[in-house]
Amino acid sequence: MPDNTADDVAPLWTEYKAKGGQNLRDRLIVHYSPLVKFVAGRVGAGLPRSVDQADLVSYGIFGLIDAIEKFEPERGFKFETYAINRIKGAILDELRALDWVPRSVRSRAREIERSLAELEHREQRSVSDDELANHMGKDLDNLRGDLAEISTLGLVALDEVLGPESSSSLSDMISDRSGMSPEAAFQKEETRRLLADAINRLPERERLVLTLYYFEGLTLAEIGDVLSVTESRVCQIHAKSVMSLRNRLSGPVY
Repeated sequence: MPDNTADDVAPLWTEYKAKGGQNLRDRLIVHYSPLVKFVAGRVGAGLPRSVDQADLVSYGIFGLIDAIEKFEPERGFKFETYAINRIKGAILDELRALDWVPRSVRSRAREIERSLAELEHREQRSVSDDELANHMGKDLDNLRGDLAEISTLGLVALDEVLGPESSSSLSDMISDRSGMSPEAAFQKEETRRLLADAINRLPERERLVLTLYYFEGLTLAEIGDVLSVTESRVCQIHAKSVMSLRNRLSGPVY
């Protein structure tokens, strides 16, 4: 992740928030542009070659601009933490609008998520890949191949476990609650508690993958090195764990 020094850019933030203006905003965009390239690189790692990396960067710039305009430095958390989800969201929103994911892949994702929800509801616990494959009447290797494809195509992300109707993201869940109404603060704290509880009930390896990817910023390949497994296997673990979390928090997506 780009190492933007907060002390160097703090005066620029102060001036921009006090005066506004296109020139100051453009200077912030230039300063944080490596962050867009970083996020675009992560999103694009598993996409088809037909998806141009430069297009991903251009989509991400809109997310960066939105983050710069809405960021409140006085709340005390890092801009990078705030911006990454908005950059990623802008990229994925544009890709979805282009309908770049084959319908067959979306259909498999819905089928797996429904089956996972049914099986975990019945067993009242997390289930193994073998159990899920047996429940679906699928070959284990085929199931894992589907999970890897679903993950690398960006169809499952921890930032989206609150459901498509929610405007919240992972960064919102971990950010400071100062300045919020008591009702909004309570709702966010309750959602954060439910998310933490759901993550803690995942198997150890699934918890570790989510922690390393979303909170430590490691790539899927780097996580594979840590766990001594292939990047494809990390993709499978990531996809299944996020589906499980989404089912527990908001129900399966149909």
